[in-house]
Amino acid sequence: MTPDYVYLLIEAVSYYLYALKWVTLVLASLMLVLGLDDLFIDLVYWGRTTWRNLGLFRRVERADESLLYSVPEKPLAIMVPAWREVGVVGAMAHLAASTLDYENYQIFVGTYPNDPETQADVDAVCMRYPNVHKVVCARPGPTSKADCLNNIIDAILRFENQAKLNFAGFILHDAEDVISPLELRLFNYLLPRKDLIQVPVYPYVKRWWNFTTGHYADEFAELHGKDVVVREALVGQVPSAGVGTCFSRRAVVALLEDGDGIAFDVQSLTEDYDIGFRLKNKGMTEIFARFSVRDERLSPLGERNIGVSKRSAGVICVREHFPETMETAIRQKARWITGIVYQGTRTLGWSSHPFLNYFLWRDRRGAISNAVGLLGSLVFVQLLLVWSVSLMLPDAWHFPSVLGDSAALHVLLVVNGVLLLNRLIQRCYFAGSFYGVMQGALAAPRTLWSNWVNFFANLRALKQVLAMGDSRRVAWDKTLHEFPALVDSPRREPIGRRLLSAGAITAEQLEEALISTRHRRIGRELLARGWIDSLQLAQALAAQADLEWIPLNPFTIDAQLIEQLPARLALRYSVLPIAELDGKLVIASERELSQVSLGAMSRQLGRKIICKIAPQGRVTVGLRYWYLRHTTDSSRELIEQLAERRNDPELIEQVCRHQVLLGDVIQEVGMLSSTLMAQALIDFEPEEESLGASLVRRGLVSEAVIQSALKEQRAEQRAGFELLMEHA
Repeated sequence: MTPDYVYLLIEAVSYYLYALKWVTLVLASLMLVLGLDDLFIDLVYWGRTTWRNLGLFRRVERADESLLYSVPEKPLAIMVPAWREVGVVGAMAHLAASTLDYENYQIFVGTYPNDPETQADVDAVCMRYPNVHKVVCARPGPTSKADCLNNIIDAILRFENQAKLNFAGFILHDAEDVISPLELRLFNYLLPRKDLIQVPVYPYVKRWWNFTTGHYADEFAELHGKDVVVREALVGQVPSAGVGTCFSRRAVVALLEDGDGIAFDVQSLTEDYDIGFRLKNKGMTEIFARFSVRDERLSPLGERNIGVSKRSAGVICVREHFPETMETAIRQKARWITGIVYQGTRTLGWSSHPFLNYFLWRDRRGAISNAVGLLGSLVFVQLLLVWSVSLMLPDAWHFPSVLGDSAALHVLLVVNGVLLLNRLIQRCYFAGSFYGVMQGALAAPRTLWSNWVNFFANLRALKQVLAMGDSRRVAWDKTLHEFPALVDSPRREPIGRRLLSAGAITAEQLEEALISTRHRRIGRELLARGWIDSLQLAQALAAQADLEWIPLNPFTIDAQLIEQLPARLALRYSVLPIAELDGKLVIASERELSQVSLGAMSRQLGRKIICKIAPQGRVTVGLRYWYLRHTTDSSRELIEQLAERRNDPELIEQVCRHQVLLGDVIQEVGMLSSTLMAQALIDFEPEEESLGASLVRRGLVSEAVIQSALKEQRAEQRAGFELLMEHA
């Protein structure tokens, strides 16, 4: 006789299977809608791709990087919000300066008054890179990213007023971004014709078994390989990814006008997403720029694994590290869902454009699809278990099939199976085309992990919105960042202290020089007093910059080396070529050159540059002797006389220590900061006009300031040349 509990168990199983049948029917119906939605995007993409490959590009040759060099550089501003980013900003600035194939850009880093560690780190970076600027937000952090960006824009506008220029583009980046060398050239080429420019974003995948970072790679590969491409083609609207986005000046001005001086919505958790729609509603043009580079040296961010397509490997993109743990991924995605689904629905509403509404639906369907994806996976596992039990225990109790005799459910499951297979193929293809065969194959099992992460992120977002009662009151839950190959930002010791430590001066001499100096830099003040010589100063400057120094004699340089450095570059950056080393050109400068300037020279010469510090006046005299031979002023004859005494190092020291560059004098009197001077030198053409005339024309200084600086420069020169006449 069968015990009662067995009948109860059988009854419970029967009810469970009955409920499972109806849950399966509902989920299958929802999955059909979502699957057909995705299928439409697939069909449009592949149809468009086929037409372009068979039609357009058979008649028109694909553009390459040479097109990007056809447009002169316009000034660009990079905006970087930084809350608790110690060590990251320095790495970004170093990488940008050493790899970006562009010179006319400035980086503005937004920090917070209650984050002194990040501020100190940015200060050290600013000391080394004159094109990096620290911005301190008005309110303690963390506020929202939008609030930080608004403070950055205020600082950019102030810099524009000081530098007498207008930035053509405003670029969004995070501190941990790795930027393609030609990204700024691509933005420069498209501006000002395009008002919002977005380049693809590809996450890094460190370890194949980390499905959390891997699922980000899969999602972005498909999103920026297919979905956004179709979106732009159909409606001309491109959602910003928050990084690798460039806004035209026209766009930023329009946003400032709308917000009464505030460009970004400070209550939005996805301010970049909102702006894409705001600009579209204003009739501005947006573009998703997938531009491939043929030269591998200019596209080092692409993967080089087996199965990577050539065009994908060369695409100009942003590489970024995403969360590695499920907890941090859920927090980040919950912020995205809150901003796009809940805040976006409330603030943006719906459009009058049917196709735009369709893509708004696709953005917001995550509230449904994330739950359906996870529940569908769970139901599939349960159906698989029921089927397995029936196979393993053929003599056990038999229950009616979950599918029953429902032809509709049979059809739904078959169709959904085909759509699911298509989804997996699409994801594997786009992941594999950028990351290679292995990552493409892993994209299939990572889809299940993606469903779990997205479901719990949606749950977290919903809980936050319900708890606050208003989606716009949800706080900014910032994701902590990391940067590959972190480098320590240097903390510089002042020149005076270095000379004191080296025993070159006494503490009393340093104190007196600091108190009594009018406007000279401390090194030149000590030099003028005769307390140090130019060799000691060069050694201290080189040690501060972590460079080598050289006791340069400007008259003994090989004339063939002079021919290898055009006058335009030598006079613009105040450098002299002094040697060749393993195919690299060694140059001498009286001060540390920024990595941006070195990079610009290296690109224009087509070879690597090594910079060494020369003693005071050596480069100044060398430039007049080698590159300004056509001048007829009185100093020319004296330079020639000094050249005849080239074997007298003491005389060269006495004369050269009084030679100073005009740009240095202008900076010393406090009329122009080193940052503004560096910006002014970017488009300075020394063969067309003098530095003084260029600064006056741009409105950076007055004619009176130039005349005052020239007066001091000439006084210094006279002091030096008087010594020469005494030894004649």
